[in-house]
Amino acid sequence: MLVHEPIEQEAMEDVMRAVQATEFGGPEVLAVREVPEPVAGPGEVVVDVSAADVMFLDTQLRSGWGTEFFELEPPYVPGGAIGGVVSAVGAGVEESWLGKRVATATAASGIGGGRPIGGYAEKALAKADTLVVVADGLSVLQAVALAHDGKTALAVFDRAEIKPGEWVLITAAGGGLGTLLIQFARAAGAHVIAAARGTAKLELATRLGAEVVVDYSEPDWQATARAATGGTGANVVLDGAGGALGGAAVQAAADGGRFIGYGAAAGGFAEVDQADAAARGISALGLFDITGDSTDWHALAQRAQSAVVAGNVEVVIGQTFPLEAADRAHAAIASRATVGRTLLTV
Repeated sequence: MLVHEPIEQEAMEDVMRAVQATEFGGPEVLAVREVPEPVAGPGEVVVDVSAADVMFLDTQLRSGWGTEFFELEPPYVPGGAIGGVVSAVGAGVEESWLGKRVATATAASGIGGGRPIGGYAEKALAKADTLVVVADGLSVLQAVALAHDGKTALAVFDRAEIKPGEWVLITAAGGGLGTLLIQFARAAGAHVIAAARGTAKLELATRLGAEVVVDYSEPDWQATARAATGGTGANVVLDGAGGALGGAAVQAAADGGRFIGYGAAAGGFAEVDQADAAARGISALGLFDITGDSTDWHALAQRAQSAVVAGNVEVVIGQTFPLEAADRAHAAIASRATVGRTLLTV
């Protein structure tokens, strides 16, 4: 449990509770502190936070990884996505947003975002143009779990162009993105092979519709995945694991297949032998290859919410932690013990 560490504030200054990464390091560097409440700038809103997403990326940034991309300097408040109610608006923002339930990226999120207040807090800043109203019939927790994963899963799914009867291999299948992609692929009529680590994740993948499950802690797991297709290989590989696991997943792809690497849970994006992939006619793409300035993220987010409200897709929230237990949430993610999406509740 995190220790509450009040810090001195100027007289009459409004303060809130937030989790700060006091330095780069392990989960123990996270501490609950009283910090000044954020004030909405032009084009921004303040959200009273009900829940905050906890991503694997958060744990990497806390450890000091990625400072060449993310301009972070401790102390800072982690957290890239939140859900709650808009309580204040800045200049140029319609007052009609006040009181609305929203899910959104925080203003601090994204490459180059160096602002000190993220989502692990009682209040957070967001840009008005990233706000997505939480649909009727959807809980704020479900909306936060979809904030990143829903639109990303649909962007990957749309580009994969999965056809009925195709074999689809999904790695990191027990995570937030993987659980959604299993369901989207099954709805498209595909045969799904889910690759993950551990019984709990494989059982979850089976419940969501995977026909074959493979534990990639086992040797030659990619050969097992290929054998499940009758030996021809998967027509589509959707890789959320990255690293050497993603590179191994390419070996399970069919000649002429499609490979999309969108995750880096194994420490980096997939290590794909591009020459070998080209020789086999495999189209190998990364997340930045399938999205761009023309991507309508807002429309994708609304589609994801609508699919859940309609009962076509289940949002898997595997574990929640109170704000004061953010260190435990980070430790659970680092131990690979989590399934689905991990949230902090405020």
